[in-house]
Amino acid sequence: MRRCIAILQFSLLLSGIAVAASKPKVITFGKPITVKLFLGPSEDRTMDMRVRGLYVDGNLKEFITGENHDITDRLFVTRKAYRLNDNLPEDTKTPHWKWQRGAWLLVDRTNAHITALKLPEFDPFYSSVSWYRDYAAYCGISDNGETLYAIVAQIGRKKPVLRKELGPASQDDNPDADCDAPQWERSPSKVTFLPKKYPKVSYTVFGHATDIATDNNDDE
Repeated sequence: MRRCIAILQFSLLLSGIAVAASKPKVITFGKPITVKLFLGPSEDRTMDMRVRGLYVDGNLKEFITGENHDITDRLFVTRKAYRLNDNLPEDTKTPHWKWQRGAWLLVDRTNAHITALKLPEFDPFYSSVSWYRDYAAYCGISDNGETLYAIVAQIGRKKPVLRKELGPASQDDNPDADCDAPQWERSPSKVTFLPKKYPKVSYTVFGHATDIATDNNDDE
């Protein structure tokens, strides 16, 4: 009898674990708040940035900024925001937090799994991303900060679908200083990059490849 009871209890325990494991995660967003993004080498200037919390089952997982983009009915991307401790080693006071813009995140609605996207030559301060389907178009910056690129990256691919040099980067102190957000068109898929100091340029996207559009630089 005791053995039967033990087996029954074990079966109920396994059933409870299975039910808990299959319970869907609930993703919610907090109320937007306005924070300050510090600018310039001496960080003596600021601009407003709107952030909100991303919660899973009521627990705060990340702060995010800007609009989300649905990739599928299951996946969406959103941009991370975070607070950086600005204290020097000799500072003994309470940590001095400063808000920063971060990487893009891929979020799975079915299991609430959050993955940081590694977009090639994406700069959190300078790059303004425009999404279409699972493609991200933006102006990328070389590691040394000197060269500006037109980039189209696709989720799941390590190398960019498009990488074209636009010219020297401005190294300005303002965010998004080199380019406005690219503009997408469909049928065929085409993206137009809008550098602020160079002529605009358009490319068509064919699957995993790109080609220059026939109406490139029509404003020259």
